[in-house]
Amino acid sequence: MRCIKYLFDPLSLPAWSFRTTLAVLSSLAMGTLSGWAMGETAPYPNKTIRLVAPWPPGGANDILAREIAARLAASMQQSVFVENRGGSNGSIGSDVVAKSPADGYTLMVHSVTSHATNPAIYPSLRYDTEGDFQLVSLITAIPQIIVAHPDFPVKTLKDLVQAAKAQPGSISYASYGSGSPGHLAGELFKMTAKVDLSHVPYKGGGPALLDTMAGHVPIYFASIATVMQQVKTGKLKALAMTGSKRSALLPEVPTVDEALGIKGYELSATYALFVPAKTPKAIVSKLNAEMGKILSAPDFKRRLETEGADGTLFTTPEQSTVFLKAEVSKFARLVRESGAKGD
Repeated sequence: MRCIKYLFDPLSLPAWSFRTTLAVLSSLAMGTLSGWAMGETAPYPNKTIRLVAPWPPGGANDILAREIAARLAASMQQSVFVENRGGSNGSIGSDVVAKSPADGYTLMVHSVTSHATNPAIYPSLRYDTEGDFQLVSLITAIPQIIVAHPDFPVKTLKDLVQAAKAQPGSISYASYGSGSPGHLAGELFKMTAKVDLSHVPYKGGGPALLDTMAGHVPIYFASIATVMQQVKTGKLKALAMTGSKRSALLPEVPTVDEALGIKGYELSATYALFVPAKTPKAIVSKLNAEMGKILSAPDFKRRLETEGADGTLFTTPEQSTVFLKAEVSKFARLVRESGAKGD
């Protein structure tokens, strides 16, 4: 009863207790006000996270983004939703991310290959490819595959080269966007094999796949993830892989090097997790740690393998930034030498 009396009537406390109580209450109040003044908030993340996939639904980038979103949501116990913002080789979605608040609540899964190529393909970009973004970690590399409509009269890559040399410029190939890894693989192939093919860019892997299957375009430089089932069921025929080795999913399909008896041809799409520049270092570090857990998980590695990916590529933010800078230089040179153009 005495405790209750003191609670409601602190003046009845002994003098020393009264002074002590006032000091404690004052300290608590000042601590609370100090916290408010410093803008302290609940630990990150404390609200829904948006993960931008700068490609239409159905392609390799979309598949990977949704897998990452689901695993981040489970790991961080916070909702993560995927927002598709396709167009112009990922540059439309990238522009959205570049102009978003740098607070850790807007992320992007995107092809570093496409991102690094866009300054050369689209010189009027509204963002700085390197300066407006922070890479959290690389994720994986996915080789491209050269496929043909079943009725197109070639059986091997050598057959395609012979047909292209006999009819310069008359054979077209699809890609899932100007500046995309598929487009770059096609242009590198033209330079390597010394042939002239006409490029037909699409706004994503889904539309390119549908038109190739319909016979509107005979050849498609595709991400293996988007065409694997069609190859296995005979709806498309595989001519070659663009990576440095054969795919475990399609071991009978040779690499371009093997098919043409050359050395040095290789082009895969490398993917990464991006955030806007100036995102707090603590948030970038947390996201990097989360990606480390995801990329080391055996079931995630198996999931990537089912999509034809070459394993995982966990890196620090600093290593990722160095990689992006090198890719910008490499693909600027390829675009310049091949004469590749944006749509």
